[in-house]
Amino acid sequence: MGINVGSTDRTLRIIAGVIIISVGVYYQSWWGVVGLVPLLTGLFRFCPLYKMLGANTCKR
Repeated sequence: MGINVGSTDRTLRIIAGVIIISVGVYYQSWWGVVGLVPLLTGLFRFCPLYKMLGANTCKR
């Protein structure tokens, strides 16, 4: 599992994940669980979808 998520992409994913989770908790909806996807891909700097598509936003 290599790094394929760059800095800007990582920051946006973490922010989006936290916002989606917060809205889900506020409205007591299971949709907040969807926020775990961008949050975890941002924290681990790895996106399985990017891997399948051959995409890479990391400049290393």
